[in-house]
Amino acid sequence: MQTPEPKAVFGIFEEICAIPHGSGNAEAICAYCLRFAERLGLSAQRDAADNIVIRKPASSGYEDRAPVILQAHLDMVTEKTADCEKDLEREGLTLRRDGDRLFAEKTTLGADDGIGVALALAVLADKTLAHPPIEVLLTSDEEIGILGAAELDAMALQGRRMLNLDEEEEGVFTAGCAGGASALCRIPTAWESRSTGTYELTVSGLTGGHSGMEIQKGGANACILMGRVLRELNRDAGLRLVDLNCEGKDNAIAVACTARFTLLQNADIYERAAGLQTQLRKEYAADPDLCLTLREGGTTECVMTDCATRRCLDFLLLVPNGVMEMSRTLSGLVQTSLNLGVLHTTEHEMTALFAVRSSVAAQKKELLERLETLCGLLGGSTVVRGDYPAWEYRADSEVRTAALEVYRELTGKEPRVNVTHAGLECGLLAEKLPGLDAVAFGPGICGAHTPRESLSIASTETVWNVLKELLRRL
Repeated sequence: MQTPEPKAVFGIFEEICAIPHGSGNAEAICAYCLRFAERLGLSAQRDAADNIVIRKPASSGYEDRAPVILQAHLDMVTEKTADCEKDLEREGLTLRRDGDRLFAEKTTLGADDGIGVALALAVLADKTLAHPPIEVLLTSDEEIGILGAAELDAMALQGRRMLNLDEEEEGVFTAGCAGGASALCRIPTAWESRSTGTYELTVSGLTGGHSGMEIQKGGANACILMGRVLRELNRDAGLRLVDLNCEGKDNAIAVACTARFTLLQNADIYERAAGLQTQLRKEYAADPDLCLTLREGGTTECVMTDCATRRCLDFLLLVPNGVMEMSRTLSGLVQTSLNLGVLHTTEHEMTALFAVRSSVAAQKKELLERLETLCGLLGGSTVVRGDYPAWEYRADSEVRTAALEVYRELTGKEPRVNVTHAGLECGLLAEKLPGLDAVAFGPGICGAHTPRESLSIASTETVWNVLKELLRRL
C-alpha cells in the first residue's frame, strides 16, 4: 500500500501497525518508541507499568513558554472476524485503503489510539515546527481499564497543559468524560459425571461497537442474549451447561457467544431456536444479521449440576447491562452504563467481565455494589480493578479556547465541544496533575473496537495541521 499523505504521520502509523500491540502486549511497541526517541537524540524513560515519557526541548524563541503534554495510549483492542487466521499476539496488521478510508484486513485497525501515537511522534520528528517544550506521554493498557495511567508517577511530568490525541470524530473537542472501572464477577460452578451427547449454540452476527461511544444505540449483547435463549430452551427440558464462552473485551459490546449443553428431556429445541431468532431480530432492529446457530456438539463426560446451571442462568437474567441512566443536563449523553464483554466457564467458576462507566461517582459506586450484591446472593464474588475518576468539564480553558480558534480558522467549520461517556485518561491525569488544562481531539475513526474500524486519511491531515498550528500558538 502506498503511504498516504501526510507521510510524516502515516509512515509512523504504518510502522506501529506492523508491531503487535494489543492490551497487555507492550514490549515491542515500547521498544519501538524508545528507539524512535534515541534516533532523534531525545531523552526518554519507561516506567514499570510500560508508560513512556519523551521530552523535546522548545524551539527557538519558545524557551520561556510553559510545557505542553501530548498524550496518547499505546495499546489497541485486538478484534478479528471469525474467518481471520492472524495471530494478533504475534503478527502485525494488514493495511488496506479504500478511497479516503484506511482499514486493516479482517481485524481492528488500532487507530484508537495508534494514530494518536503517530501524531505525537511526528511532532517529535519534525524539526521545522515552532513549539513550547514538549512532553509526549504514551500510556499502556488504556483499553482494559486505564491501567498504565493509574500507575504513572506524576513527578515524571512538568506540564500542566495537555493535548489528548484520543478522540474519534474530527471537529469534536472533548472537554470531559465519564469515570469507570472493570468488574470481574465470579459465580461458583459444580460438576457431575455424565456421558452424553451435547448441543452447541452460537449467538452471532451482532453489530457490537465501543461500549462507551455506542452503547446508547440499542444493539444486542451476545452474552445477555445467550442467557435469555438458554432459559427459553430450558423450559421443561432439564438443560445442563457444559461450557459458556465469549472471547471479547469488556469495553467492546459482545458480538458472539457460544455455549454447549445437554438436555435430560427430549424437546423441539431446533424449532424453538428458529422461533427465537425471528423474535429477536424483530426486537433488535440495530442487529439485522443476528443469528442463532444450533447443532450437535459432540459428547461429554461431565456436566454442570442443576444448581450450578441455574446459578449461571439466573446471573445472566438478573445482571444489569446497557444504559442505566441518561444525563439530565446534557441532551443525548449517557450518564451511567455497564457492558458485559467477556464470559468464561472453568472447573470452579463462571467469570463475567464488565466495563462500568458513569460521569457521576455515586452512580458508578452504586452500580458496582449491585454487581457485588448479586454475585454474593449467588454465592460468588466481585473483583474491581482499574477504577478511574471522571474528567469534569472546565468552563475556563485556555487550551480548549486556542484549539477551537485554530480549527475554525484552518477549516472554516464550527467545532463542537463534547463531554463523552467513553473513558479517557484525562480524568485520572487531572487528578494526578492539579490544575491540568486539557482538551482531547483527533481524526475521524469509524467502527472502533471492531473489524470494521477505519480511519479517514483527509481528516488525519486536517488534525495534523491543527496540531502544528496549535503548538505554535501555545
